[in-house]
Amino acid sequence: MTRTSAPVDAPGADAWEGLVTTALLGTDRRTPPGAAPGPDAPLALLDAAAVETVRRRAGLRPARAAERPQAAPEDVRPALPPAAARRLAMLLADRPGPSGGGRRGAAPDLTELLPQWLALANARGFAPPPQVLPALLDAARGRTDLRPAALGFAGPRALWLARLNPDWRFALRAAPGGGAALPHLQDDDGVRWLWQEGLFAERVALLSALRSRTPATARDLLASTWGTERAEDRLMFLDSLREGLGPDDEAFLEQALADRSRNVRATAAELLSALPGSALAARMAVRAEACVAIDHTRSARPSGTGGGIPGGATQTTVTIAVEAPHECDAGMERDGVVAKAPAGRGERSWWLGQLVEAAPLGTWSRRLGGRTPRDIVALPVADGWQGELHAAWCRAAVRQRDAAWSRALLGDPSAPEAGGPGAVSLAERAKLLGTLGATERAEWVAGFIAAHGLSEAFQLLGVCAVPWAAPLGRAVVDALNIARDAGSYPWSFSGVMGLAERCLDPSEASRLDALLAVPDEPETASPGAGGYWAEAFQRLVTTLRLRAAMAEELGAA
Repeated sequence: MTRTSAPVDAPGADAWEGLVTTALLGTDRRTPPGAAPGPDAPLALLDAAAVETVRRRAGLRPARAAERPQAAPEDVRPALPPAAARRLAMLLADRPGPSGGGRRGAAPDLTELLPQWLALANARGFAPPPQVLPALLDAARGRTDLRPAALGFAGPRALWLARLNPDWRFALRAAPGGGAALPHLQDDDGVRWLWQEGLFAERVALLSALRSRTPATARDLLASTWGTERAEDRLMFLDSLREGLGPDDEAFLEQALADRSRNVRATAAELLSALPGSALAARMAVRAEACVAIDHTRSARPSGTGGGIPGGATQTTVTIAVEAPHECDAGMERDGVVAKAPAGRGERSWWLGQLVEAAPLGTWSRRLGGRTPRDIVALPVADGWQGELHAAWCRAAVRQRDAAWSRALLGDPSAPEAGGPGAVSLAERAKLLGTLGATERAEWVAGFIAAHGLSEAFQLLGVCAVPWAAPLGRAVVDALNIARDAGSYPWSFSGVMGLAERCLDPSEASRLDALLAVPDEPETASPGAGGYWAEAFQRLVTTLRLRAAMAEELGAA
């Protein structure tokens, strides 16, 4: 039996409060009960408090014993190697200091190494030592970006702990199935019960798990309750169909085009346009083809002009002519075209962009004389429509994951326009790069940095696979070295330097030793820039060697 901490009766509580009040006021102002004023009053107060303490502890009513918690589940994964366990304890013990905006110094940032350590440990399938789970949960509570990797590594025992400590309840919401274990996906009754009775987060986790294994089962489960779901829930559930999206989903998505919610209709249309063989894509192709065509214009050239054209001859100039829609009819709206243009945007250009980005990219080779994507992008566009047309093709290439069109729109990385005629922004270029393979992506960004430096490359580096391929790593280090020798403001490159610490291949550390010395500063350099650069390169080299040690301790290649 356990005991509660409630006193037996009220008088005891009143007596204790009286002693506390006497202690606060002082025995020279208030005499303890049963004692005389004078120098012995403090001792009498302590004696009375001791007696009352014993009385309060002894006078507790017995209470029913609490139910013992269930034992923690077993984690069957292999234990961490001892060296890796010590490294994890060190990383968890490190706390980020206040961000004062000053120099970071030469010491590596251990808080940025923890995500990489967790990624390596998860890839190797290790289980954490039980004694680090509280610190691991505390770290995940403070950093939402750390939660997926931290909770994946922490495993089932972390969820067991989270149910016992309110401070860690976030883990039950963040971990798939954290609130309740997902049924076995072959258990039809369990799946059906959780889908109908579970919390929203549990239903999303179930649908995502089913979609990644048997897409048709997940779609059929969603269809079974589609008509009774709330609009905001339908939108979230529909978004889960991006995983494993295929032609078999078309019939369900076509029905969703008639949904009551505009957002649901727009999402269904976007998913259908990502299926080039869908009926919606074909409808959009017909509409887009009516707006874009080849225009063969013959321009006269007088005799004797350049270009080698004989006198009296004419030259044919091939351009792309654009005639944007004059209205947005009901059929266009049903297929996901938003009729109302954003503020400051013309209606016709707004409608045109939506039609072109939803049309299959294969449409344009057939429509524009059998030309390749690169040839099409190189054609001039009449009447100032080039930016609008190319931007829509960019969105289509990203949506349809079309590498050939992405290459054409990116252009040569060394081109003066730094990104090709179709890339309207760095963010657009980064999305286009995401459709290419990791090696090709790294080579393109390396060429961009070699031609244009690092000032515009930060977003592009963020889409490259980690660790960076050797050509990309060399391009980044060479550009940083050039910036240092030029006496550039070192803090302008702090973001790229931070990326390099996380993304450079650790094997590059030995090649960087020559950059650790403080360089001679040119007259135009910022005061103290040389020392800052030396610290930054020292931190980079130390971080790379720490990452190499972490990988070795985890047995990772």
